Amino acid sequence: MDAVVTAGGVPEPDDLLYPYTQGESKALLKIAGKPMVQWVLDAVSQAKTIDRIVLIGLDESSGVTCQKPITFVPNQGSMLNNIRTGVYEVARINPQAEYALVISADIPAITAEMIDWSVNTSLETDDDLYYSVVTRELMESRFPGSKRSFIRLKDLEVCGADMNMVRISVVSGRDEFWDSLINARKNALKQASLIGFDTLFLLLFRRLTIKKMVKVVAERIGLKGRALISPYAEIGMDVDKPFQYELLCADLEGRTQA
Repeated sequence: MDAVVTAGGVPEPDDLLYPYTQGESKALLKIAGKPMVQWVLDAVSQAKTIDRIVLIGLDESSGVTCQKPITFVPNQGSMLNNIRTGVYEVARINPQAEYALVISADIPAITAEMIDWSVNTSLETDDDLYYSVVTRELMESRFPGSKRSFIRLKDLEVCGADMNMVRISVVSGRDEFWDSLINARKNALKQASLIGFDTLFLLLFRRLTIKKMVKVVAERIGLKGRALISPYAEIGMDVDKPFQYELLCADLEGRTQA
């Protein structure tokens, strides 16, 4: 399996993280002595299921390293283009590749164990898209005060994660839909409206289980999808706001001192 690590985000002056980044890549924010993306690359380096890495948004001058073969690809201007270009690069490097694991550079608390669990669990079935989620109970237990946004379903409350697997052949096409879905990824109601207001109604009245919601979504976009309820809150703990950055700085400082 090859991984695409997306590191293209550069906070604008109106972004709350701008005072920390000052026009530089968010992925290079220092956490516990090294760039945020380096924590991700170190986890990928140790993961048994990952063979190669495509890093989108940085180049060799960034100074980041990986113990496995790594290809640097320039920022493509949007999250969709970064993911799509990264997946295409995986296909170019390895024409036999069926899937790619897409990991955001801003989840620095992940480990090799978490990556291997995601890949191995996904490959138990034959689906097009594997979307990882974390329950509210787990997230708030592991990272109190993280203030993540949760979707309330019939059987549980979940937030989306930032490590997901996709079949390479389904990435092309549907650009308008994928753009809209990615832009709405932090807003559960916007996501639901994109896939139909009947689904939005069911969501609001908590009539959907996680299994049913995935089935409805997959049918609407013409894909075969599966939700992975992850036992690891770290894959959903990203750095979007200063307090989340400070939270992860403290967490990873504690890891380095342990």
